[in-house]
Amino acid sequence: MAIYQHFRKDEHPFIDQVFSWIEHVEKTYQMKLTDFLDPREQQIVDMLIGTSMEDLKVHKHGGSKNAERRRIIIAPMYEDVTEDSFQLSLLEASYHEKFVSLGHRDVMGAFLSLGIKRQKLGDINVEDGLIQIVMAGEISPYVLTNLTAIKRAKIKLEEQPLSSVAEKEVNWFESDLVVSSLRLDAIVKAIYKLSRKEASEFITKGLVKVNYKVTDDRKLILEAGDMLSLRGKGRSKIIGMNGRTKKDKFSITTAVLK
Repeated sequence: MAIYQHFRKDEHPFIDQVFSWIEHVEKTYQMKLTDFLDPREQQIVDMLIGTSMEDLKVHKHGGSKNAERRRIIIAPMYEDVTEDSFQLSLLEASYHEKFVSLGHRDVMGAFLSLGIKRQKLGDINVEDGLIQIVMAGEISPYVLTNLTAIKRAKIKLEEQPLSSVAEKEVNWFESDLVVSSLRLDAIVKAIYKLSRKEASEFITKGLVKVNYKVTDDRKLILEAGDMLSLRGKGRSKIIGMNGRTKKDKFSITTAVLK
C-alpha cells in the first residue's frame, strides 16, 4: 500500500491498527474509542483519516485544553460525541514536599508496578505537593483501591471533576539552525548545544526519544514534524526544513519547550 512509504517502518504496525479501527466504524456504524495516544500517534490518525473520509470524523480529548496524551474517538459524521463519550477520570492526591520528593517518573513507576498499561494513562502532573492523573475511566476503581503509596509517600487518591485539571502553560521557543547533516546525532548536538561525542553517547545510552520512542540509531534521518526529547534536558521539535545553504549544509527551524 502506497501510504506506508510516507511513514517510518516502526510506525507501520500502528498504521495497521488505525485502519482496523476505521474498518470497524465503517462496518458497524458505531464509534471507536481508543486508549490514550501520544501526539505523534494522534497526528498519524489525522493524516490517515484527514478530509478524505467524508463519512468519518475524529474527536480528541485528554482532560484539558493543553493535554498532550488524548483518547480519540473515530465516529460516523452524524454521531453525537460528548465529553462523557471519552470515559475519562481524574484522580488527585496531595503529599508533603518537605518529607519526600516525587516526580513524573516516580508516579509512572507506581502505576506500572500495578500492571497498568501506559496506554490507559493520560497526562500526569506532579507539582507543588499535588498529583493529578487523567486515566481511562474503566481502571479508576482499581487504582483508587490499590495505589496507596508512591515511593515513600502514603497517598489517598480521590476522584475529581475534569474541570479541576491544572492547565500547564506551553511555551515553545523557535530558532533557525544550520546543521551539517539531518542525522539524529547532528541535530541533537545543535539543539542541545552538545559536542558530537556527547550527543552520540546520549543516543546510544537510550536517553533520546524520537516521536516518543527511545532510539539508539545515531544515523536516523529526521524530518519536519519530528518530536525529540533528551532526558534531563527537555523536549524539542523540528518545525521545518529550509533547504541547503551556500556551503551545502542544512537550514532547519526548531523549537525548544521551556
